[in-house]
Amino acid sequence: MSALATAVEVEPVVDDGYRPTDDEPFMNERQLAYFRKKLLDWKDEILRESKETVTNLKAETENHPDLVDRASSESDRALELRTRDRQRKLISKIDDALRRIEDGSYGYCEETGEPISLGRLEARPTATLSVEAQERHERRERVHRDD
Repeated sequence: MSALATAVEVEPVVDDGYRPTDDEPFMNERQLAYFRKKLLDWKDEILRESKETVTNLKAETENHPDLVDRASSESDRALELRTRDRQRKLISKIDDALRRIEDGSYGYCEETGEPISLGRLEARPTATLSVEAQERHERRERVHRDD
């Protein structure tokens, strides 16, 4: 094996049937590879959908003579653009999560440093807070919002 081959880090392969479990070490290489793949697939899906949106918006430049049709079309377009804006923000969160995987902080609560449950990460791979820390954060938000 050449020196170059030994210097290259090999990414663990994640088979499609794998799901992280509490029976294995938290955020081991296999779990990190699983969540990296999950995040990258999610990002690719969002980017593909946004390209389709751009194509559809370009194609739908027709002038609707009926006011109701025009209003409906404009309403649909506005909704689609709001959805894409939310997804643009989500891509930023996905990129942040991928950076955390690289720096070794992924899967740990930003507030407490404790592991975030695998169930929470499975449901929300961009999570930065444990369930308990998120609940505290939301309670504080409600209290300040009511002021």
